[in-house]
Amino acid sequence: MRRDEREITDRKTIDGIIARCRVCRLALCDDGQPYVIPLHFGYDGRRLYFHAALEGKKIDILRRNDRVGFEFDILHGIVPGERACDWGSRYESVVGSGKAEIVEDAEARKAALACIMRQYGSDAGDFSESVLARTLILRVRIAALSGKAR
Repeated sequence: MRRDEREITDRKTIDGIIARCRVCRLALCDDGQPYVIPLHFGYDGRRLYFHAALEGKKIDILRRNDRVGFEFDILHGIVPGERACDWGSRYESVVGSGKAEIVEDAEARKAALACIMRQYGSDAGDFSESVLARTLILRVRIAALSGKAR
């Protein structure tokens, strides 16, 4: 990281940033072309979870290439300056990488959906069989994480 004073290395601080985020941007690579998509997510401290339709572009890409990147950010405000290049912002962010997999086990899928619900403040866990039948669950095993703040 170019600006060492902005780097966050404490895992509890990084986890706290993720806990306060509402969107995760998932980065995929489709035959050499980048593809980034904002998603709702769940985080259990080691893995990320996403729900999706049973088919679609991101699922097609992940079946060909399971390596992913991801990003979280919280913008706290813009810091104006006297000149254009003096402007800045107050923020916290986390970036990372890992491998994605489709979760097949029924109980693991329910646990993943419950994790996603907790991210948004709900302890609901009553997932109907019809919802489960039409919902694909992605799990990302995190390989690397780093944080930054100003």
